[in-house]
Amino acid sequence: MGKEILNRTRIAAVRFTASEYESLERRFKATTCRQMSEYLRSCLLHKPVTVKHRDASLDEFMLEFIRLRKELGAIGNNFNQTVRKLHTLQQIPEFRHWILSTEAQRERLLLTVSDIQKLASEITSRWLQS
Repeated sequence: MGKEILNRTRIAAVRFTASEYESLERRFKATTCRQMSEYLRSCLLHKPVTVKHRDASLDEFMLEFIRLRKELGAIGNNFNQTVRKLHTLQQIPEFRHWILSTEAQRERLLLTVSDIQKLASEITSRWLQS
């Protein structure tokens, strides 16, 4: 009824040089196999092995986009804290200080948004060329 449990009791030992093993390990890591033994068994028994293909430009884009998203989140958090402070202000000098600090945060936000726009257009042009 359930999945049949296979007990693997036979061992076949194979020795590799360091460079051969590194090459084998690189190929194993590029697959969806969870264990090296699973990968080797599939290769030796001529079973299909699923290989993962990664798009390097997409990986770079995702890393940069994640960094920019975190920075935008931090800027938004700072801005929210500043607005909360505004609601508690009682005197004009405190209000002037808030305006100056908010202007600096606004400039950072505009620069970050500009970076995101440049990155998005760069990635778009790369994708359109391929």
